[in-house]
Amino acid sequence: MPKRRDIVLALAASGAFALAAPARSYRRIVGANERLRVGAIGVGGRGAGDLDAVASESIAALCDVDQNALSAAAARYPDAKPYSDYRLLLDQVDLDAVVIATPDHHHAPATARALRRGLHVYCEKPLTHTVEEARLVSKLAAEQKLATQMGTQNHEHPGYLRLVEWLQDGVIGPVTEVHIMTDRPGKWWPQGVALPSETPAIPSNLDWDLWQGPAATRDYHPAYVPFRWRGWWDYGCGAIGDMAIHLMDPAFWGLQLGGPVQVRSDGPPADRWSAPSQMQTRFRFGPRGDWPAVDLFWYEGEASPPKEIASQLPVNGSLFIGREGRIAIAHDGFPKLLPEEKFADFKPPEPRLTPSPGHHRQWIDAAKGQGKTSSSFKYAAPFTECVLLGNIAFRTGQEIVYDPVAGRVTEVLPLVAGGPVAGKEAANRLLGKSYRAGWEL
Repeated sequence: MPKRRDIVLALAASGAFALAAPARSYRRIVGANERLRVGAIGVGGRGAGDLDAVASESIAALCDVDQNALSAAAARYPDAKPYSDYRLLLDQVDLDAVVIATPDHHHAPATARALRRGLHVYCEKPLTHTVEEARLVSKLAAEQKLATQMGTQNHEHPGYLRLVEWLQDGVIGPVTEVHIMTDRPGKWWPQGVALPSETPAIPSNLDWDLWQGPAATRDYHPAYVPFRWRGWWDYGCGAIGDMAIHLMDPAFWGLQLGGPVQVRSDGPPADRWSAPSQMQTRFRFGPRGDWPAVDLFWYEGEASPPKEIASQLPVNGSLFIGREGRIAIAHDGFPKLLPEEKFADFKPPEPRLTPSPGHHRQWIDAAKGQGKTSSSFKYAAPFTECVLLGNIAFRTGQEIVYDPVAGRVTEVLPLVAGGPVAGKEAANRLLGKSYRAGWEL
């Protein structure tokens, strides 16, 4: 007679198991020479790259709502159990760790369930869809003492490591301004567009209900899937949620940004459904110990930086303005000191930040008790929390003051003197969201 566990696993793999069964939490201690049993949630697109990056381990489970992507991954990993619903995967498969590469609105539901199960988690950026979700997964990760990593692969790029060292060593003196620019959304995906009214047939390979998951139900449309979901508030975090998590990373790390922050975002009138075609955001951080106050400016889409710095600011890059000079750096690039003639004889300090074995490898090693991750949820959650405030300021049409200790917007200011404000309540409501039944955190 088959054991009950075998029956449960078979039912889960077929999708027939009811979701009412509670998740069991356990943790296997994995030695340095053993292989992690990994589940992959989202195996197409970026998820396929993540799957390749952890292929040194034992791929035990695969999940995707797109049967074409799932079948392709299953052909490569025939011993892995296939799923369409990650709730079943997390509840039934005997795993050590999971890699999550879903649209943004699924990040926290999958991550929170995995952490409660005692599983090590690698989750793509942005870590969460909302501020409240970021705070929750940070709390769960700290309680469970698990190896976590947000998928910001450039975090350990040698150019970013050197930039952080230069900022911390005061090479250009105290930094008072940072300017960051991206070309997203642009040609990458649409934003600032009307909600589709057509109701085309759902592709036969797509489980549209599972794709929507925690979001409110609406009719399928190719304006959402694949990838274009980033520009819709119910599913993505817009351009700032996509690229600021990469591009702001060395500033957040190197300048030790944190504490109460004042945020304003300018652009076209806000839309209930779609992120804007352009947005300019200013994050104003106060003094932090020996670090002076700093204004960080974000430009996306058609938003342009001031003419006096435009030639020095790389597209998809950053410009740091200090009292004794400037540093420009492009994504995947190396820092450049400006003006060049002033720093012609500059000798960089000896590198001290440890070279990375690779973003995924670092997480795998940490899950086996070997070292730590550099973009753990302890770091990634407050960073994500800060970035997402740019969207909240834009959507409410007001300047907000946010206290990360309280986790609340404590003050609001109109963008124009004497202009209207939506109030703190409207801003604080956007820190979280509601979930469809069965998808609650």
